[in-house]
Amino acid sequence: MKRNWYLSTVLVYVSFVLVLYLSFKRIAYQWNWEVLWDYREKLTLGWLMTLQIAAVSLVLSVVWGWILMMLQRGPKLFEAFSYHWVHLMRGTPLLVQILLFFYVIANAAGLENRFWLSVLILSNFSAAYISEIFRSALESIPQSQWDAARSMGLEPWQIYREIIGPQLIKIALPALGGQFASIVKDSSLLSIIAVSEFTLNAQEVNALTYSTLEVYIPLAIGYLLITAPITWTTRYLEKRFHYEA
Repeated sequence: MKRNWYLSTVLVYVSFVLVLYLSFKRIAYQWNWEVLWDYREKLTLGWLMTLQIAAVSLVLSVVWGWILMMLQRGPKLFEAFSYHWVHLMRGTPLLVQILLFFYVIANAAGLENRFWLSVLILSNFSAAYISEIFRSALESIPQSQWDAARSMGLEPWQIYREIIGPQLIKIALPALGGQFASIVKDSSLLSIIAVSEFTLNAQEVNALTYSTLEVYIPLAIGYLLITAPITWTTRYLEKRFHYEA
């Protein structure tokens, strides 16, 4: 089974690379890979900045997403706030949110740290999706399990930790993996507020050298190097939490 999986994986990537190679050969594209070496430090620093922003945003978005989900299970005022906040964030483009939060709200509040502002904007946007992932996973757990846990005299925090939590993680993991990968890719939009992340640095190198494909192909590979471990870790955890509910 694993052998077939590995063979299929190799076949997919080899086929993709072969199509690209034949296409570039047909159009006789003249490569200029020297720019990568000349600007290696700038591109590396941009990649590391993207990694930092994505890592911190991932943690904060999970925490804020969980809070938003729990607020919808609280008093009506909290439920209404969470519901409308989630739908406002999900229903508007991230690009617009970045512009409003950075150039209007942060400017009015006197906040200037671009790293933390970027993290907060990205975390808030992603948390709206994560809260819905948590909510749908929680609501899919049968009510009978809640009733059985209460009949055993368990406290609410014990119910979440011992019974509901493991099942919720199992159900939510596939969607969470996709959302975590989206956080990484969405961080590329932060280039519009001049955050020195991977995409902005690649754009600047391209503007200086006019070597578009030589810069953007490594850009895609750089993002893949971040998102691939997220996908692998999610798959591993899915197997780890695989059990009969």
